[in-house]
Amino acid sequence: MRRLGLLLLLLCAATTTTCAADPPNQKFVVFFGDWSAALDNNAQTVISNAASWVKAHPGNVAHVNGFADPTGSKVANSLLSELRAQVVVDQLQTDGIDPSQIEQRGHGSVQFALTSQESRRVEISISRP
Repeated sequence: MRRLGLLLLLLCAATTTTCAADPPNQKFVVFFGDWSAALDNNAQTVISNAASWVKAHPGNVAHVNGFADPTGSKVANSLLSELRAQVVVDQLQTDGIDPSQIEQRGHGSVQFALTSQESRRVEISISRP
């Protein structure tokens, strides 16, 4: 019985060590104004926090996904979502993130639940490659 308890204790310790080595995925969201790809102070802060998290957890990749609201043409929204993602990628690099740690994609327009602000965003999802 004592051996079983010791075995369980060692197993729990090994599991805890593994979990500590692999932090959970993180997600940061940057919002934009109508037809804009400009970064305001809040956006700068969010991107800075994302960059700090990547630096503190080497080996992770920042997946930068741009979106636009459904107003306007499909082509314009596709280009705008790509531009928003690129602006965020540029800022991540300015904040010291290596380009090899960043993957970028524009998704075009997406529907929203409550307000169009939800759609005018870039999501930075950080995870293991």
